[in-house]
Amino acid sequence: MAKLEKALLALNEFGRSRKSDISPVAAVIVTLFYIVIVLTVPVSDPQRLVWMAVYPVMMAEYCGAGFVRIFIKSLWVLPFVILIGIFNPIFDHNPGIKIAEVSVSAGWISFVSIILRGLLSMQSLIILGYMAGFLDICSSLRRIHIPRILVTQLLLSYRYLSVLIEEALSMRRARQARGFGSDKLSLSLWAALVGQLLVRSADRASSIHRAMLARGFDGVLPLVDRGQSPDKNSILFAITVCVAVALLRWLPFDSWFGFLNF
Repeated sequence: MAKLEKALLALNEFGRSRKSDISPVAAVIVTLFYIVIVLTVPVSDPQRLVWMAVYPVMMAEYCGAGFVRIFIKSLWVLPFVILIGIFNPIFDHNPGIKIAEVSVSAGWISFVSIILRGLLSMQSLIILGYMAGFLDICSSLRRIHIPRILVTQLLLSYRYLSVLIEEALSMRRARQARGFGSDKLSLSLWAALVGQLLVRSADRASSIHRAMLARGFDGVLPLVDRGQSPDKNSILFAITVCVAVALLRWLPFDSWFGFLNF
């Protein structure tokens, strides 16, 4: 199976409802709470972020995905996170910490903290995807009164991503039919195919938009309320996890256990 076909199947699978004992609303609230708490950790305190990694490790095992798989998938965000903090070690030479008589500047500490923040946030979002399908997540966001325009943007991005992949798949099959199954492409042909993909996707999106307007689209996509109401177990789960995350953020574990304390 081609990579594009696998990507399209994975995208469709991501949108389906997941069978979980936890309500999607509770899963969304816990994930948002965790991301906010992670972002409150100062960049000068990377050891605290190490303690915050307990959440994705435990939740990955809870949802049956395995932390190794979650961690590997979260590495996709690493280049973007590195790009954000790559200049910190260059411009910030203030003294930070000492590890085995080796002085580490504050720029390197903040750089590591930014990487940890990005990876932990991405891991929590991937775990949310394993616990609830994308449409359930969007429905839950509406239930907790996230602005409808933001939810609509998420839905449109998800649906038009499948359009983009379908157009790329169609072009790939046409190229293989005319090239006798060969996948070798020159650089100039790559540029032409990318340009054609952009034009075809924009034309397809324009047709879809006109069809939506003809059917009464008013800026907000209709969405069936798929998010099941939180039951007692889901509420207890959300409270327990939020309290545990808050304890990981503020309790002085470093001084208690005597390690990871720079």
